[in-house]
Amino acid sequence: MLITAIESSVVSLPFTMGGPHPLFAGQPWDRLEILLVRVETADGLVGWGEAFGHAAIPATKAALDSIVAPLAVGRDAGDINALTRQVLHGVHLLGRNGSFVYAWSGVEMALWDLLGKRTGQPVWRLLGGSAPGPLPAYSSLLSYGGNLDLVARNTADARAQGFRHIKLHELTRDAVLAARAAAPDAAIMLDVNCAWTPPVARDMAASLAGDGLLWLEEPVWPPEDADGLASLRRHGIPLTAGENTAGLFGFRTLMQAGAIDIAQPSVTKIGGIGEMVQVFALARAQGVEVIPHCPYFGPGFVATLHVAAALAERPLIEVLWLEMEANPFDPWVRARDGHVAVPTAPGLGCDPDPAVLAKYTAAAPTRTEARRAA
Repeated sequence: MLITAIESSVVSLPFTMGGPHPLFAGQPWDRLEILLVRVETADGLVGWGEAFGHAAIPATKAALDSIVAPLAVGRDAGDINALTRQVLHGVHLLGRNGSFVYAWSGVEMALWDLLGKRTGQPVWRLLGGSAPGPLPAYSSLLSYGGNLDLVARNTADARAQGFRHIKLHELTRDAVLAARAAAPDAAIMLDVNCAWTPPVARDMAASLAGDGLLWLEEPVWPPEDADGLASLRRHGIPLTAGENTAGLFGFRTLMQAGAIDIAQPSVTKIGGIGEMVQVFALARAQGVEVIPHCPYFGPGFVATLHVAAALAERPLIEVLWLEMEANPFDPWVRARDGHVAVPTAPGLGCDPDPAVLAKYTAAAPTRTEARRAA
């Protein structure tokens, strides 16, 4: 069926996080924002996707509304592979990793939702999976700016809510030690968001080597420095990266350099579900584990559940440690006792609650329609 219209809209959700709200890309971050992508087809079906995201939403939305949506409307919604190739080739001069790929990620995700609805199958079934039970999750704490009391308190609270894996977004060994003391039986991970040049990263990895980290995430700046990242392997801490990696071939570069133990593709950034599937296949051939990056709150999170349920040997789902005032995709975006449920209805299996959309959508959707033949 042909794509007749694509709409973009921004849902803005107040939240609390167990501490003061941080800056994100230099801006106060006190609301969760979802860039929703709604795709309609000629047979009246609607699919939902989510494009990255956070402080990049104005740029991603502009790329979607001005370039990507016009390229996709009027095309066959079921021809996902060909449409991915054509759209991404059409925008490749505008950037192979950024707003245009993020925008397409949201559309592509919605096409899988449509395919599942049309065939009566959940996405995990389309990907060759069987009916999944709840997936284990890890609590991804936001940054407390080095405040060790807040690190310890929120780590303890996350463990009390059933999380057995807890990730910090801090920059010091002291934060790791505070978290380990607060939850001695939990696995602790550290994500520093590309904070250190390779020499500093090597020194930090050496200091952390005996602390039992489950993994050290994105320790090197810039994230394209695969050899610099690989130089940390000598310290024995499992290394993870991928949320900033450009597609399949970016991951191939990391793996060929021997830089990562765990690949972390992000479905809202990498080009959608199809590209995620290819990264899983590559990682399997290279002996690298995949644990997707998914600190999202809408279809991007739900799509990750489907992909992980179908393809991950040891799924572990990232859940941000915060409390939302509401969410149009409840209850699927929340963890219970350290686990998240996977929808079983066709497609992504959970359309948004229209009442929540009506209350929290920031502005009227932008709509792109297919041109009618003269």
